[in-house]
Amino acid sequence: MKSLRHAVALVVPAVIALGGAMALLVIGIARKVVQPAARPADVEILAVDTGAQTIELARTPDTELPGRYGLFTTGTHGYVKLGAVLGADATTVRRKLLTQIETGARVDRSAAFSGWYYTSPSELHLRWENVLIGSPAGPCPAWFFPAESSTWVIQVHGRGVTRAECLRAVPVLHAAGLPNLVVSYRNDGEAPRSRSGGYALGALEWRDVDAAISYALRRGAERVVLMGWSMGGAVVLQTALNSGNRGRVAGLILESPVVDWPSVLRFQAKKAGMRAPLPDLAMSALSVPLTARLSGADEAIPFDRLDVVARASELELPILILHSEDDGFVPADASHELQRERPDLVTMPRFSVARHTKLWNYDQTGWSAAITDWLRGQGLSASA
Repeated sequence: MKSLRHAVALVVPAVIALGGAMALLVIGIARKVVQPAARPADVEILAVDTGAQTIELARTPDTELPGRYGLFTTGTHGYVKLGAVLGADATTVRRKLLTQIETGARVDRSAAFSGWYYTSPSELHLRWENVLIGSPAGPCPAWFFPAESSTWVIQVHGRGVTRAECLRAVPVLHAAGLPNLVVSYRNDGEAPRSRSGGYALGALEWRDVDAAISYALRRGAERVVLMGWSMGGAVVLQTALNSGNRGRVAGLILESPVVDWPSVLRFQAKKAGMRAPLPDLAMSALSVPLTARLSGADEAIPFDRLDVVARASELELPILILHSEDDGFVPADASHELQRERPDLVTMPRFSVARHTKLWNYDQTGWSAAITDWLRGQGLSASA
């Protein structure tokens, strides 16, 4: 991280010296980091057979995955559930529809592939309630799934999505006897909006999760397990490192987590065809108060504090990391580095093929067993 701090002192003035066009480009890239666009359409629907209840999609690394998934669409249906792959060739994939589509329904060609599967807590057929958590950002809505244990799980979703992402984990955690609090946080589209509306990549959002811990403790929890998905992993890691309640946190479950933001942003920039030094220039802009605000952040983002591999010695909790080797969006490299740095704390079973935050979808049995076994091994499960 020394190189990034050095860039803050040297590179931003260089950008300004290069002129307005370069500065605007860098600020534009930085803005995309903290204010991501709405869910992008990444799949083309080629045909729907309402008689056979099948759907044909353009073949991509996601649409060819075995398992159960979701598809955000437009037209008559806003969201449909997908089942098994029934056939595929070089360019197309045919899958079973698990959402009934009637004859005459309009489903537009443009869609977004998703691992969510569940979109509402009522789909889980478990007792649940809506609650509000008072945080520094304001009242944050959450779903609470009660169970008998005094150890609660607080689940935290990722960047650019909402808490529905976390619903897949509720059944296995509930089966372990653990109450679930599925939370929102500032600027996620459900919780209150800050002045800028931009993400802080975990540097501020952890305060909303800390408020959720306080909420759980006031309502009978004696300890909590934090589970974070993607950027939610970065958020719960910051909570574990910074919270005044950290003594009541019994462990972390990280699903496809961001452990080191700079490496993730460089990877995503390269994948998007962006050349060096633009990613580092953008991070440098986000590290300085003035250019951070121009980029749509509320305040400067301390990337050195968000590199948990570098801060591994500060960790004190058992951690389960669930990360596919071919994630494709958040590389598993930093997760492996964290395991190497803290083999005394980190358990990381091997997963592959499943890609980003789709381990449950691809291998529900293996994913659920990894969580169940870890909870029992840590003495956190309330089930026999």
